[in-house]
Amino acid sequence: MEDSYHGRSPIFYARVAGWIYLIAMALSLFTQMYVPDKIDVPHNVSATAHNLSAFAGLYRTAIVVDILIFVSDVVIAWAFYELLKDVDRELALLGAFLRVADAAILATATLCGVVALRLVSGAEYLEGMDLKELAGLARLAIGIRGAGLYAGFVFLGAGSTVFAFLLLKSRLVPRLLPAWGMLASPLLALGSLGTLLSPWFAANLSMLAMLPMFFYEVPLGLWFVVKGVQEQGRFVVHTE
Repeated sequence: MEDSYHGRSPIFYARVAGWIYLIAMALSLFTQMYVPDKIDVPHNVSATAHNLSAFAGLYRTAIVVDILIFVSDVVIAWAFYELLKDVDRELALLGAFLRVADAAILATATLCGVVALRLVSGAEYLEGMDLKELAGLARLAIGIRGAGLYAGFVFLGAGSTVFAFLLLKSRLVPRLLPAWGMLASPLLALGSLGTLLSPWFAANLSMLAMLPMFFYEVPLGLWFVVKGVQEQGRFVVHTE
């Protein structure tokens, strides 16, 4: 594989993607697990609204961090396209489009969190509304945000499937990594669809469907950062 435009080698794009994988995954544990556990009280709308108001600063921080993660998804799309375009330009472009669509959907869904915060803010324009109604609307906005995230994960899984296939074809990394990605990525997409379709699936299996993706992106990110990529039978490492 020839060096990319402006002399950037494959290792540059691999390391960009690798660092983003690792950092974004760590931040996602904060925004998608820690913060919701502090806010959401199952089957208790009033308590959820109280927590949302009490931890408003934490929730706003999670929204901002999520948006930064979604920006990084666009950068990943660019990095993987540049890394894999010589393998199959059309498929690399398709994978990039899917990941950009994923970022756009996730960012839009996250704005529902801002709506939820405003509903419990006690703003003057809300004074004429019943507190229970406001709490219910805030919980609805949080639910819409969650549904939007799963919709975005469908595109994330689809784009990741394309890139995993191209990685497998390129032999830039050990084949076990992209082979696992070709299992984990469509499982994420299908599991996200299942979560949207079935409340039972959402309650019992949604996290199980997402878990294999963690064990794909983290090892792949570590490999990109630590080992580099393999090119024509040799590993390409950063020499500067």
